Amino acid sequence: MFRFEHEGHLMALVVLPILILFFALMWRARKRLLSRFADSQLIRQLMPQMSRYKHGLKFALLIFGLAFLIVGWANPQWGTKKETVKRKSVDLFIALDLSQSMLAQDIAPNRLERARKFAQNLVEKLKGERIGVIIFAGNAYLQIPLTTDYVFLRQWLRGANTNMAPTQGTAIADAINMAEQSFEEDNKNHKALILISDGENHDDEALDRAREAYDNGLLIYTVGVGTREGSFIPTFIGGRADFKRDESGNPVRSALNEAMMEDLAQAGDGEYFNLINAESFIVDALRKKINGMEKREMEQRVFSEYESYFQYFIGIALLLILIEFVISYRKNRYLADKDLFKV
Repeated sequence: MFRFEHEGHLMALVVLPILILFFALMWRARKRLLSRFADSQLIRQLMPQMSRYKHGLKFALLIFGLAFLIVGWANPQWGTKKETVKRKSVDLFIALDLSQSMLAQDIAPNRLERARKFAQNLVEKLKGERIGVIIFAGNAYLQIPLTTDYVFLRQWLRGANTNMAPTQGTAIADAINMAEQSFEEDNKNHKALILISDGENHDDEALDRAREAYDNGLLIYTVGVGTREGSFIPTFIGGRADFKRDESGNPVRSALNEAMMEDLAQAGDGEYFNLINAESFIVDALRKKINGMEKREMEQRVFSEYESYFQYFIGIALLLILIEFVISYRKNRYLADKDLFKV
């Protein structure tokens, strides 16, 4: 299995086409200035030892040398040993509310930003478990199936926004249904759902579904985002900042439905947390709850060893740069009277 240990370093490759463009522009400007000074035949007489092709050759060596250097910097690796390892874990889904009410700013900077940051920290602390992501608003959608790719999970959560939910609302019952459908069928007692929302539920089935899910072995923990006093929901109308309004034209105030979130946690035999409290405390409390659950043993096939090949790319890069350095702009005395590119 091939990979780069530091994929982000490959972004430096975008510098190469910029350098090529710069060289082309400078070469064109050089030719234009020389043509103003004298015609090409006279210039060759004035500079008989100047090679016509070594500028391009030296630049090409430099570009290839930089390319190999950047690839070596990213450290290409090859997995040399595939192992089947056994480990114990709990399967859990993070259900993230992406309804427009999550844009309310009763907690700074807004509910959604706090929820995303909390979810990222939660993923970091729950390494070792299989984690998936469900988003919901008017409907629920499975975004990331159960995985141990924690880097991808955090990256996705960092970019989650309300535009990902095509219909608005807070369909908590649908989120619970989606979680139950997404667990493996043979997993009956090693699964949990962490639901992050302001609790503005418009679905009366949520509590009934939470009880049914618990009977099927799913524990539900809820995290409330917002305040009881609430706040208006910012939006843009005609390109102008405004607040979401009802049919009468009055601004809509969104408040945390704490009672709903507490009832959901109770129905799912979990626990309710309010994000206004210290996030680190909530993360640690959830980690203890998850660690205390019965875990099931699983087999996973992984590449346990990777061999690095950066040294070969660095070596080739240094060799090319060294060759570029020792090549002069003067003609080779053995090839002085020959035009290698003449047909």
